[in-house]
Amino acid sequence: MKRRALAAMLTGSVALPWAASAADLEVTHWWTSGGEAAAVAEFAKAFDATGNHWVDGAIAGSGETARSIMVSRITGGDPMGATQFNHGRQAEELVAAGLMRDLDAVAEAQDWKSVINPPSLLESCMLDGHLYCIPVNIHSWQWLWLSNQAFADAGVPVPANWEEFVAAAPALQKAGKIPLAVGQQGWQMTGIFNDLLLGLGGKDLYLKVYDEKDAEVAGGADVAKVFKALDDARTLSKGSNVQSWNEATAMVISGKAGGQVMGDWAQGEFQVAGKVAGTDYTCLPGLGEARYITTGGDSFYFPALDDPEKSKAQEVLAEVILSPETQVAFNLKKGSLPVRGDVDLAAANDCMKKGLAILKEGNVLKSTDELISPDTTTQLNDLMSEFFAESMTAEDAQKRFAGLIESAD
Repeated sequence: MKRRALAAMLTGSVALPWAASAADLEVTHWWTSGGEAAAVAEFAKAFDATGNHWVDGAIAGSGETARSIMVSRITGGDPMGATQFNHGRQAEELVAAGLMRDLDAVAEAQDWKSVINPPSLLESCMLDGHLYCIPVNIHSWQWLWLSNQAFADAGVPVPANWEEFVAAAPALQKAGKIPLAVGQQGWQMTGIFNDLLLGLGGKDLYLKVYDEKDAEVAGGADVAKVFKALDDARTLSKGSNVQSWNEATAMVISGKAGGQVMGDWAQGEFQVAGKVAGTDYTCLPGLGEARYITTGGDSFYFPALDDPEKSKAQEVLAEVILSPETQVAFNLKKGSLPVRGDVDLAAANDCMKKGLAILKEGNVLKSTDELISPDTTTQLNDLMSEFFAESMTAEDAQKRFAGLIESAD
């Protein structure tokens, strides 16, 4: 669909080409925080403008909880019209079982191959030469979010990197602040570890561990330094008694905490709270240590349906989600980067511009969702949750991590 036609359609100034076959389409996802809800509303608005109807199937809780419900429904014969997963291998078994439809015809008609950047995003949706999902954004985990007010209250400069952040922790504690806000969920702690691995260890170490799955390297001296830093993070997070990631973000927004290691989706929460990047808060990609980001993010998969009208509506939804206009509207509110390389992001804030610059430099790597299986990810989350909750030593945690990498698939 041409941009001009789609733009006109979205504003209601032309006849709706799909109105004759309009359908209600349930879309399941786990976007329930303030920033996420504002972003997903852009998808719903654009889809409804086609004459179809977005039936919102938001599932509260973590992504892990939502995914188990989604998978159970699909395998149990109660599929939704479309469902969110992360880029990578989360829906691999569903695709292999023939429960997901391919999007080959839509992708060819819309020429997605020429506009989606980096190409690895589409590759992560491929199985046996067919395309089974559409990436809707680029989310990167490698960010340290800092409260400018918290550091002003503590009488120390806003840090420029992880090392300075750790050094400023005593001043924050003296001022009654929790240095590092962390929600009590394993995936959040895994994210901190992975960010430290790439930020402090560098690209080669990250790939040795997760791409090559080199257990010797995972148990070696370089990764030991990362576990030492993770031990620091555990100490700095004491007293951060919140559960969800957005509750931890709220601690930074309010100045109760100095910082949070979290993906760029946290930016949506700052925006909803009316905070200005570079003024009220500071964002450090790569923890201020390394100019790399991973191309994680969200994709939509479409279960195979017997209903022709809903099947057509699935194709319409896929087209609308990847249209230039919707990509801009959604990602500006989500805090993520668009998957299209041909859109105008003049309205991007300071943090988004930092991410776009790294993307333009080509300093992007595959996320762990693309490199390891969901089972391995679950084991890693369990390990990190135990480490943060107990008195496990960094040495013991590293030994278990090396064993996990040795058996990873």
